[in-house]
Amino acid sequence: MQISKQLLTDCKRKDRKAQFALYKSCFSILMGVCMRYKRNQEDAAALVNEGFLKILNNLDKYNTEIPFEAWIKRIMINTVIDEFRKNRKVQELIEYSDFENEEQYADQFDYNEADKQFDAEDIEAIIQELPPMSQKVFNLYAIDGYTHKEIGKMLDISDGTSKWHLNSARKKIKELLVKYRSSKKVKSN
Repeated sequence: MQISKQLLTDCKRKDRKAQFALYKSCFSILMGVCMRYKRNQEDAAALVNEGFLKILNNLDKYNTEIPFEAWIKRIMINTVIDEFRKNRKVQELIEYSDFENEEQYADQFDYNEADKQFDAEDIEAIIQELPPMSQKVFNLYAIDGYTHKEIGKMLDISDGTSKWHLNSARKKIKELLVKYRSSKKVKSN
């Protein structure tokens, strides 16, 4: 992603056309981050708008030695976490489906097979089926590269709870990969 210094300068001066050009340039990256954490596009798009406003308001703090894409992703992730904290008590209860059959799936699937059998949309759909808290922890740890200690601080949970959610997410993903694989075989036959 190449963003010109002039575009950033114009955005800092509140030039609406420059801000819109920056928005268009950043939208797909920011939406990609949000879709990992939200279950539908409308909620993700609303979060993108909120995050982009923070980006515009903090352009003066941007350090040009850091890649712009990394900087905006970090702001977007922080926006997702802020939104989660704000709505945590109201909308998120820990939802866990029955894991009675998880043992039967444990040895049936190799994660490396997933690259061969599933496209990105399939894997995104599987991650979207995780319980909300496990989905957040999985995304922050496996995709965004945060440690359990950092995740604990962001989500106001213990390191151990973060590890538990990651383990739970991995088990559920393994189970869902087997189910998706079975349904793909049925559809292709």
